[in-house]
Amino acid sequence: MLDHILSILIFFPALAAVLGFVVHKDSMRAYGVAVATIEFVLALWLWFAFDNSVSGMQFMEHLPLIPAFGINYILGVDGISLFIVILAAFFTMIGIASLTDTPNVKNMIITLLFLQMTMVGVFLALDAMVFYVFWELSLVPMLYIIGAWGGPKRIYASVKFFLYTFAGSLVMLVGVLFMAYFYYQATGQWSFAILDWYRLILPFSFQLWLFAAFFIGFAIKVPMFPFHTWLPYAHGQAPTIGSVILAAILLKMGTYAFIRFSLPLFPDASTYFMYPIAILAIIMIIYTAMVAYAQKDVKQVVAYSSVSHMGVIILGTFALNVEGISGSIFLMIAHGVVSGALFLLVGVIYDRRHTKLMSEFGGLASVMPKFATIFGIMMMASVGLPLTINFVGEFLSLLGFYQQSHILTLLAGIAIIVGAIYMLAAYKKMFFGEVTKEENKNLPDVNKRELIALIPLVIITIWLGIYPKPILAPINTSVESVVQLMHDKAVTDDAKARIPNLIQGVEITRTTQKGGH
Repeated sequence: MLDHILSILIFFPALAAVLGFVVHKDSMRAYGVAVATIEFVLALWLWFAFDNSVSGMQFMEHLPLIPAFGINYILGVDGISLFIVILAAFFTMIGIASLTDTPNVKNMIITLLFLQMTMVGVFLALDAMVFYVFWELSLVPMLYIIGAWGGPKRIYASVKFFLYTFAGSLVMLVGVLFMAYFYYQATGQWSFAILDWYRLILPFSFQLWLFAAFFIGFAIKVPMFPFHTWLPYAHGQAPTIGSVILAAILLKMGTYAFIRFSLPLFPDASTYFMYPIAILAIIMIIYTAMVAYAQKDVKQVVAYSSVSHMGVIILGTFALNVEGISGSIFLMIAHGVVSGALFLLVGVIYDRRHTKLMSEFGGLASVMPKFATIFGIMMMASVGLPLTINFVGEFLSLLGFYQQSHILTLLAGIAIIVGAIYMLAAYKKMFFGEVTKEENKNLPDVNKRELIALIPLVIITIWLGIYPKPILAPINTSVESVVQLMHDKAVTDDAKARIPNLIQGVEITRTTQKGGH
């Protein structure tokens, strides 16, 4: 079964979704939780069987699709993608388990299972066309979730989300096709296999244009400033589960793709654009933090906070060294856990009061102490308090970029402090002071079903903040391989100077391997 574990992880939710059409609606919630739990157990099994000492792809699968054009069904997993797949399985399970009185809950669960297929497919695909198909298909379920179950402006939000991301993907497709053509020119064979592309050394001028094509598609998905305007609408109008999946998983597609495509394929262009991208990332951190502070809606505070933290992930990614890239991948996991939990918590209070305006609350700590405690822990994790999961990722990301620019790292560090201001301000408005609204005096605290969804997130937040090694070790092994590949492929002196040579410049305690199961 391990020989095809990746295909099972991708298509099991889709098969279960199809079978879900014949399940009675009264049994659908239990059915959805059972399917998502099996998927999560399979993801944990993948982790258990994963060899942390191997830097290359493992559990690879290969099936010809259109051999004449080099399009093949190729899957593989390494330390970079492993934990994002587990995160996708975990939040789908948590999301389905936390669904409340959602209208047409059967359709919602079927849609979520189809969405899970596309998300896992993106992180496991090693053929660029297969990757692109999953990348585009992921838009359809999320479009439906926002458009069918969202707020008053849901149609506008869903259409804007679709148009932005679809337009960026079309530009990326041009880059994908050119890469396949360039491989054909170099070898006489067509190939869309990403691992084949890694062997190409592109001229600097080609790298610049191709980097730009891929950058537009990935930057919109992140979303980076100034492409971020679709996200607040999507979060603001999406139902709670839509915001959770969007923040925890879908945004990670963009940052993951930078590491899988842009850095190893275009190392010189990545170095050339490093400072402009870092400046955009710092603008993301500062600008969206200031906008978050001005919000009256607590969900919008969390939404803009999400964009701000994605800026730190981008900064770590373009540090172009092991510390920064490993930190950015760890922060992807951390951001998924913390932002997903915060959106779940917003959903909890919205279910009780049907409002997200902070002015409608106040003094909730005395009425809902368990809710206030969990919200407080996640809020502290969001601002990067030491011994919480976000601190590890932010520290490593800033440490990595510090090797490239002391001044920009200092600016980014100061900008992160702004995050503490708006989160503490929001917490003060909602939880401290007197209870002034009659509607708030008898609000029920979190129930058992909600605690089942939230307590694991609290445990993960503190556990990985104290002891991140189980996740960082396999991430580091794969990132070292990527950084060494970037150095070996670099053609400009600037890139060779900025991208460390791990074999000669740093003593490595383990031999980099490229084998697999």
